[in-house]
Parts: sequence; C-alpha cells; structure tokens
Amino acid sequence: MKNRNNIFLSSLVAFSLVFWACSDNLEEIDGNPRNITQEQLEVDFQNVGSLYKPMFENIYQYTPVWSYQLQQNLNADIFSGYMTNPRPFVAGANNSTYNLVSGWNNFIWSVPYSNVMNNARTIENETKEEFPELFAVSQLLKVSAMHRVSDVFGPIVYTKFGASATTSEYDSQEEAYNAFFIDLEQAIMILSENIDSPRFTAFDLAYGGNYESWIKYANSLRLRLAIRISKINPAKAKAEGEKSLNHPIGVIEANSESFFINGTLDHPIKTINNSWGDIRMNASIESILVGYEDPRINSYFITSEVNEGEFKGIRNGLPLLPGYADELAQKADYVTFSLLSETVLSPRVQLMTAAEVFFLKAEAALRGWSGAGDVQANYEQGIVTSFDQYSISGAASYIGNNILTPKDYVDPVTTSNSTNALSTITIAWDNSASNEEKLERIITQKWIAMFPEGQEAWSEYRRTGYPKLFPVVSNQSGGVVDTDLQIRRIPFVDSELQTNPDGVSNAISKLGGADNAGTRLWWDVQGGNF
Repeated sequence: MKNRNNIFLSSLVAFSLVFWACSDNLEEIDGNPRNITQEQLEVDFQNVGSLYKPMFENIYQYTPVWSYQLQQNLNADIFSGYMTNPRPFVAGANNSTYNLVSGWNNFIWSVPYSNVMNNARTIENETKEEFPELFAVSQLLKVSAMHRVSDVFGPIVYTKFGASATTSEYDSQEEAYNAFFIDLEQAIMILSENIDSPRFTAFDLAYGGNYESWIKYANSLRLRLAIRISKINPAKAKAEGEKSLNHPIGVIEANSESFFINGTLDHPIKTINNSWGDIRMNASIESILVGYEDPRINSYFITSEVNEGEFKGIRNGLPLLPGYADELAQKADYVTFSLLSETVLSPRVQLMTAAEVFFLKAEAALRGWSGAGDVQANYEQGIVTSFDQYSISGAASYIGNNILTPKDYVDPVTTSNSTNALSTITIAWDNSASNEEKLERIITQKWIAMFPEGQEAWSEYRRTGYPKLFPVVSNQSGGVVDTDLQIRRIPFVDSELQTNPDGVSNAISKLGGADNAGTRLWWDVQGGNF
C-alpha cells in the first residue's frame, strides 16, 4: 500500500506540473494558430484543399466535355492550325468561318472566372498570412488560367476582381501582364522559402507536393510570358525572362518536370474526336508533319479512311459546300479524315512541356538574353525532348534534314480546297540564316512539339506569324477579319455586355481598337516579326 501511495503521489505531482505548464501556455496557444495540432491543421487544409481541384481542372474544363468544346476546341484548337471541325456547324456560319457564335465563346470567359478566380480569392483570404505556400500555388494556377483568357480577349478583370459588387473594372492587357509577373515573382519567393513544406501534397494534381517542381514551372511560365511581350516591350521582356533563366532552381528541363494535370477522366478531345466525330486533323498540320516525314505524326493522329493508309487533314473554315443537302451529309464525307491518336489523348492534360521550354530558351538566346545558352543547342534539344516525350527514335537524323519542307495540300473530297504549301522552311539549323528565318524554324518546331495545346499554339502564331497556316476557305466575318492575317482575338462576351456594360466600355477603351475579331492584342505587334 505504501508503494502504491508513493506512485500515486508521484503521478499527481507530475500531472500538476504538466497542468500548470500547460496553463501557462494556454494563452499563447489560443493566440497563435500556428500551434494548433496536426489533426487540426489537416482539417483546416481540407477547408481550402477542396478548392484546388476545380482550379486545376478548369484552366480549361474537361468535364462536361461540351464545355471544353466551347471553351477551347471550337476556337483556339482550330485557329491554331491543329484541328478542324468536319461538320459545318450552323450551316457553315460559325467560329471556323469567322462568323463568331457568341453563345459558344461565353465559356472561354465564364469557366475560369467561376472556377479559378473565385477559388483563388477564397484561398488567398484563408491562407495568405498563415500558410503562404498554399496561397502561392493558387497564384500560379491563377496566372496559368488567366494569361490564357487575356490572350483571347486582351483586357481582363484581374487586379480588381471582386472589388465591387456592382461592376468589375478591367485591366489593360499590359496591366494584366505586369500583374502576372508580380504574382509569379511572389509565388516563386514564397515557395523558395517553404520548399520542404508538405502541406500541399494531398491536393496537388501536378507535382505531388514537390515545391521545387512548382518553382521550375513558375520560372518556365514567366519565361513564356516574357517571350510573349518581347516585341512590344523588349526591355521588360528581357528583365523578366532573365530572372527565370538565371534563377538558382531554374526552369523545366526534363519531360518528368512538364506541367500536366493528372486527371482520372478521359481527355475531352477523346469524346469530341471519337464519339461525336466533331474534330479532325487540320490541313496545316498535315502539310507540315507529312512534308517533314515527322514520326511524331503517328503519336498525334491515325491514318484516314478517305485515303486509306494516309494522314489527311481538313482545311479550316469550310462553309456548307454546294452539293450537300445539310451539315450531316457534308460531315459524313469529312469525318473519314484523320482522327487524333489515343496516344496524345491520355487523361493527363498537357499545359507546358519541357520541349516548349527549350524552344523558349532558343528564342531567348536569339534575342541575346543572359542565361539562355546557345540558340542551336536549345533548338535541337527541344526536338530531342519532344521525340523522347513519345518514346520516338530517330531525332538525330530528323534534326539534320535540310531538304524536306511542308507539302502541298490536296483535298480528296473537294478539289477546289487544295492549295500549295506556304513555307519552304527546312528542319536543319542554319547559322547563316537571318534572325527571321531562325525564328520561323524555332516556332515551327515549337508548334509541332506543343500539340495538342491549341491555346498556346494560337497565341504564338499571332505573335510571330509562324508556322505559316492555310487561311480559311470561307471568311464570313463581313470584312472584319483579314483572310490572310487570320483571326486575332475573340470579342467581349455577351454575359459581360449584359451584366457589366460599364466595365466592358472601359475595356474597349483599353483595347486600342474595335471590339471585334480583327483587332490585334497589345503584344500582337504589326510589322517585322522578329
């Protein structure tokens, strides 16, 4: 009994000491949320964690499929020269013929604002002060989505998003880009300071919570945006690009570091392509890939039924052709052209590849930016990396080919749509070529490597004029869009015109031209391409 009493007294003393120690710290614990338990932290992270998945999945929306079709497939994917719709929707008066369908184009605007900007604002309010690394990732996703929106419309609602309940003030595209650079710089700094934090792992659909990979992506995205403004503001472009090129962690350099969204659903183009028959190979990419005898074509497309054993694309902007009773009758002939391959339509949604980054570095080197390395070495490594992405051999012989060029296009259904190739550019690097010719080589190979990401391909085509794409067969814009210059932007959408007319009026004043599809964006500089 005596021993038991001693044990009891010892336990009581120990408990008292712990109690008083805890009591002394209760005020500190209550006043400092950083001291909450791991279990409480996990609950709090779940409170914001559920907001990240919609952000990842709505940079472009891949469910429901029809939303993606309207958000990107029936605009950027076809304007880029990658794909064409075989059915002449609305009797041929649709986006592909520049008779823009405003109801379709609303989704380019509404999807990222509803699912990315709204969520980013909530995450910022919940995490910026206490868990800044969670805020930083949301900023990167926000810039990933919203630079695409700006590259479609020009001015956007960004820095003042949510500032007013009655109206939303637009930034000019220059102001938006300046804000993108600020947000990227802040995110890179925050992630660098918290690089070992595990807090985002459970919600990361791209890099498994690896902040070093996120920093490489952020640097690569900043380099992309810097190159984008290189003609309109060379000094700013150089300064921002060199921050990424000379950053100690650097940019994406391996296929394992590419930015993919790791979804569980099929790529939306798979349904549009296979089940609906609403998209097929574009004549421009047929001309280039077949002309170059590019082995990547087998990973991108399958051979056609119209010319069995051959890859066959469709010219953009087909009207309802004479001899066809209706849209479906015409579609029946053109749906037999080349489908996209299953290989390129995996559930992983591609938004930036290592190959693209090497081509960005090649152009940066061509422009004399420090840290970019050698132009030719980057150009050739971009091709090698693209081949490796699809486990394709033969890159060395492809790189050395100085004979093959894009080929003429032949339409086996409507011969009047046939046309001559627009470019004589070869593959092999030529150090004696002009900067303009070097730029055409870089962008042409970059365009091939970025497939099927039509938004970025269309933006780069507008910025540089490369690769040279076939014009639409039927231009139904009423003179608004120049057939040879092709479409430059999408007008502001009906939902904004109806709910935010003052904001749109202000946006048009910042656009620098009429609110139509022929007006160039801020970075889309007319004149010498280099």
